[in-house]
Amino acid sequence: LVVVAVMVGRATAAGCNGHSTPGARNTNPIDTAPPRFVREIKNGKLYTIGQGDDTKDLIHVWGTPYENGLAMGELLGPKLPTFMNQVYNYIEGQIVANLANATWCAEHKETCTGLREVMRMTLEVALDLSYERTAPYIKPYVMEEIKGLADATDGALSPRDIRDVMWLGEITRGSCSMFGAKDSATASTNGSLLQLRALDWDTDGPFKNFATVVVYHPNAGEGNAWANVGFAGWTASITGFSEQQIGLSEIGVSYPDKSFGPETYLAKGYPFGYIIRDVLQFDSTLEEATKRITTATRTCDLILGVGDGKSNDFSGFQYSPHVANVIKPENLLPANDTWHPKIKDVVYWGMDWICPNDNSMLAHQINAFHGKITPEITISDIVSYVGTGDLHIAIYDNAKLQMYISTARPDGGAGPLEAYQRQFTRLDMAAIFAEKSPQL
Repeated sequence: LVVVAVMVGRATAAGCNGHSTPGARNTNPIDTAPPRFVREIKNGKLYTIGQGDDTKDLIHVWGTPYENGLAMGELLGPKLPTFMNQVYNYIEGQIVANLANATWCAEHKETCTGLREVMRMTLEVALDLSYERTAPYIKPYVMEEIKGLADATDGALSPRDIRDVMWLGEITRGSCSMFGAKDSATASTNGSLLQLRALDWDTDGPFKNFATVVVYHPNAGEGNAWANVGFAGWTASITGFSEQQIGLSEIGVSYPDKSFGPETYLAKGYPFGYIIRDVLQFDSTLEEATKRITTATRTCDLILGVGDGKSNDFSGFQYSPHVANVIKPENLLPANDTWHPKIKDVVYWGMDWICPNDNSMLAHQINAFHGKITPEITISDIVSYVGTGDLHIAIYDNAKLQMYISTARPDGGAGPLEAYQRQFTRLDMAAIFAEKSPQL
């Protein structure tokens, strides 16, 4: 099972490439058009955002967790089972590809078919085990919402089918980038916090074809309104922003050092995608988020970043089953003056923990624009230069309640593949969080 977990990670992680060269500037105009209404149902509304091949779904949901899932599933329609099935088949195929190449499979079709079936069963067992080890830690809303999603498919998907895809995050690693820049580093008059979350995960599989933003409007007393930037039916969170001006960034660590402690696969604890979600939905301050992260039973090696526009502050977290170190500009880790130098009022990582080239490139651009950093500069001269954020990017202008997003080119689309070279859409999150529920 550990072998399967490692292979899934290798199949989906972009990795610390170590050979990046500066990319071209992204000069696409930023799309500022408001969301376009499509339809509404009980407890849900569907809009679209973005232009042309960069169009994606924006879904609002209200009610209980089950009602959230049911409304989301009904609005997604056939996209939901299509995406879930394609993800599972793709991951299974990637595992087989790591064991036997296409030429060998073509010459040994029956054996390769058998190998695929064995890998499917082994993957199912690994995901079941991961769920069993983490289930005691999750909140009831997790499976309630998943059940709503499954019920919306009229039998096309079971709760287990959806749960398995959500739990893939526990056995994969995506190499990503982030920064939190404030005070002297940014161009705003008061040095307002600006936060980057660049997801480098997988642009070969189905993820790029199902980019979706879901905005949750919980019932009174059940948390914050918040936005989940992900994929069709994705209930865990890897990227998101809340009405509390809190933004989340995340990096899967494939290249740790000894300070993380021994790597653990299929560990007991709280799945990280739902820790991220809980921060967004239930926490109001950076202090509350810090307590949640540092006291959780953690399952894997990550770097997390939490920004709070109200306090104009950002913390990075070295995150593993063994440590939860809070990182600020003055104690930036890993400590390396050559490829990960301290930068005043900035916390940052490029692609991984030990990743000299990408960290150097990100540091170069942050220093080059220090004091002038804006969302526009981040788009035109930072992520595009480093070449980070191939699957999706979110830039949070926390205090202004604005979010800029870009997603990879879907199959059949035109232009560059990578999100960092595509058009960004600016979202007025204050208006989006204020959306009224359907009156049906």
